[in-house]
Amino acid sequence: MHADRLAHYIAGGRPPGGARTYPGCRDRRLPERTLPVLLPGTLYFALESTVWTGGMGFYDPAADGEMPARAYLVTAQQFADIAAQEMHREPGPDLDLARALELGSDRLGPGRYETLVCPGAIDGVPVFTFTAPWTLADAELNPPAAAYLANFATGLAEAHGWSLEQASAYLAARPGAAGRWSQATVLDALRPAPAAW
Repeated sequence: MHADRLAHYIAGGRPPGGARTYPGCRDRRLPERTLPVLLPGTLYFALESTVWTGGMGFYDPAADGEMPARAYLVTAQQFADIAAQEMHREPGPDLDLARALELGSDRLGPGRYETLVCPGAIDGVPVFTFTAPWTLADAELNPPAAAYLANFATGLAEAHGWSLEQASAYLAARPGAAGRWSQATVLDALRPAPAAW
């Protein structure tokens, strides 16, 4: 959801707090439009991120609830290049989106972000994202790192206008974070450190 982080996928570079430099998209134009959306399903944290450390964020579209997200109007080529970078591949090949459009999802490979999901459309334009091929019930849950939670909180504030309190309550309740992070500890991690003399 964080626009600055997406800009690194498009233009290339290393996002603040990240451990990986992205090559960027073939088409480096920033999105023409962005808007907040609520997707059916839930966000959960699992496995271990080599970029952030701690659990990575995944989307289970079949789980109960709604997941706040952010829609960016990008080209199909840009989406393919963004997905390739999350799949640890070089940008270049276009994706065939027809199966995900028709069936709602398409598993491109066994990897953690190699399943395309089409949860609907906005103004006649299909919405696509990518996630893991497994469900929340089958996931190896793992709590996320503080820097990763801060990235989510910034995105929630940017896209949905959420306060730190709203974001911390939501993130602390996500599977993988729940029981390891509380609203108070997430809030402490999100607040800037006091200035020192």
